[in-house]
Amino acid sequence: MLPPRGDYQSLLSYQKAEVVYDITFRFAHKYLSRGDRTVDQMIQSARSGKQNILEGSKAATTSKETEIKLTNVGRASLEELLADYRDYLRVRDLQIWPKDSKEARYARELGRKTPQTFELYRDFFETRPAEVVANIAICLIHQTNYLLDQQLKTLEKEFIEQGGLRERMTKARLDYRNKKPKD
Repeated sequence: MLPPRGDYQSLLSYQKAEVVYDITFRFAHKYLSRGDRTVDQMIQSARSGKQNILEGSKAATTSKETEIKLTNVGRASLEELLADYRDYLRVRDLQIWPKDSKEARYARELGRKTPQTFELYRDFFETRPAEVVANIAICLIHQTNYLLDQQLKTLEKEFIEQGGLRERMTKARLDYRNKKPKD
């Protein structure tokens, strides 16, 4: 009756969201001014993206609806973070990589490696300018959002096909009653 869930660490969307958080935490402290509200906003958006994927996965055992809602909140938080990175580049007259640029394609290739960890990106963070780091983060957020969009479609399909916990519990109870010998 209760589906096996909660292994959020195996979700590629979670792994990427965690890398986005790690990059954002470091980026905000390295490239933004102390006291700039954007520091906290970016870190909180990145954290919210990661944590809501985790919470949604954990909640899946008892509520498909909650899993969908929290996964969607994570997706929305990452979209907010994406806008912050774009704003950072735009207001400083720095380039936002075109989707098909060689740099963006390279970042996407790096994003295909598994497992996804900050270690794959550490050298870039430590040796490249803010413009490159922000663009890598943008590429990672796009990949994470794509995965979350696919995950949400799957969750919605599962909900439509299987229903929620309450429906499964009612069905199990009715099945039990119907199979029980009559006195």
